[in-house]
Amino acid sequence: MQYLLLIYVPTDVTPGSEMNPAWVEYTQALHESGAYVAGDALQGVDTAATVRVRDGETLVTDGPFAETKEMLGGYYLVDVPDLDAALAWAAKMPSVGFGSVEVRPVMVFDRAEA
Repeated sequence: MQYLLLIYVPTDVTPGSEMNPAWVEYTQALHESGAYVAGDALQGVDTAATVRVRDGETLVTDGPFAETKEMLGGYYLVDVPDLDAALAWAAKMPSVGFGSVEVRPVMVFDRAEA
């Protein structure tokens, strides 16, 4: 099964270069285990835009949809046997000590129905 690990960090935290080796190690461990499918860091919320279409009108606003104390900092897509394995990878993430990781199963659609 595939799970999306959504990495949230406090908006007032800017991880420094000292975090880089931990992330490199974590990503390498995911690769070596065969669980890694994809992943990337995201630029800050000041680069975000939110798009809505209401009554045929497209509205674009700067920033994320809602003000929060945490921001989505990046993600990993993993392919693991079950939720417990995905949760275990989330618990090993370098930022989990000061942020959080949302674990979501990827919905699988029957392509024949599409």
